[in-house]
Amino acid sequence: KMKTVVLVTGANSGIGLALCERLLSEAAEGLQLCLACRNMQRARAARQSLLASHPSAQVDLLQLDTSSISSVINAAQEVKLKYERLDYLYLNAGIMPNPRFDVKAFFRGLFSSGVTTMFATGGGIITQWDGVTPDGLREVFATNLFGHFLLVRELEPVLCRAGQTSQLIWTSSNNAHRSAFSLEDLQHQKGTQPYSSSKYASDLLSLALNIHYNNQGLYSSVICPGFVMTNLTYGILPTMPAFLWTLLLPIFWLIRVFTNTFTLTPYSGAEALLWLFKQRPETLDPYAKYHSLTSGLGNNYTQPRKMDIDLETAELVYGKLLELESQMRNKLEKKKTTEIQKKSAGSEQPSYLKQNI
Repeated sequence: KMKTVVLVTGANSGIGLALCERLLSEAAEGLQLCLACRNMQRARAARQSLLASHPSAQVDLLQLDTSSISSVINAAQEVKLKYERLDYLYLNAGIMPNPRFDVKAFFRGLFSSGVTTMFATGGGIITQWDGVTPDGLREVFATNLFGHFLLVRELEPVLCRAGQTSQLIWTSSNNAHRSAFSLEDLQHQKGTQPYSSSKYASDLLSLALNIHYNNQGLYSSVICPGFVMTNLTYGILPTMPAFLWTLLLPIFWLIRVFTNTFTLTPYSGAEALLWLFKQRPETLDPYAKYHSLTSGLGNNYTQPRKMDIDLETAELVYGKLLELESQMRNKLEKKKTTEIQKKSAGSEQPSYLKQNI
């Protein structure tokens, strides 16, 4: 029997690593797992920790930086050479760079009726400063959205196979707000919430991918891990000492009694990712976001909630991403041609130089 091939981006820590651990606990013997990570040192450490608890598991490593177009194309080439098919592609890698914490907004929210929403989504209390990649794209947009879109496009031959179904599963967020997103500013160059914008755009893209790929057996779903304590969370208050987070934990556990979105641990946050692994993709709702939830007693479960998205906007986002893909490929081709010309010009030395050598 052929093994189920699962590729997870951003698999070396947090929810990505917790998912890999849970997948192996469920079905280690039947899995061919591939950890796609930017930092290979961390990826090797993650692989070691997985093999320590599941010694017979098949765990491959793949170098992938979703913020770099050439890295995505090279990684996809490697996948196509290595695997005949890909059953699950977890689009989980993501960044929230240099978050800034609005203290005034935090204290205003703390004493308002929206306190649980504020904690669960970070809405209004966190803004980020965004960088630009060497490809000239906005960093958050490239890492969270465009790199994954390009990866799906590149992996079409192993994802779309006659008589088989495959699943794309996006790690989105409660923080995916329509208000942070603008079709005219897809890369969010003008705003202060690139993370929220990129996650809302991935919700829209998931819907569009279903429209374009379901007839080829490829299905796309979106999850929200809830409020989880990961490196991303700790990065929100980089100046806050670790012991303060420890002091806040009992408060978070208390809030969990009143709201089920406080999953807190990566293990619980990965609940919806694991749940989708066990579903028949054609039975899923393309308009739903599947939420990892934890009850006051600490029981994990998954619940679909309708997303604030529409088909028209989803199609427009898809079209814009295809356009950008075409531009970036042309740019890459030109760059390659220039490099080849430079190399050949360097090797064609003037004849008088050759005589002296």
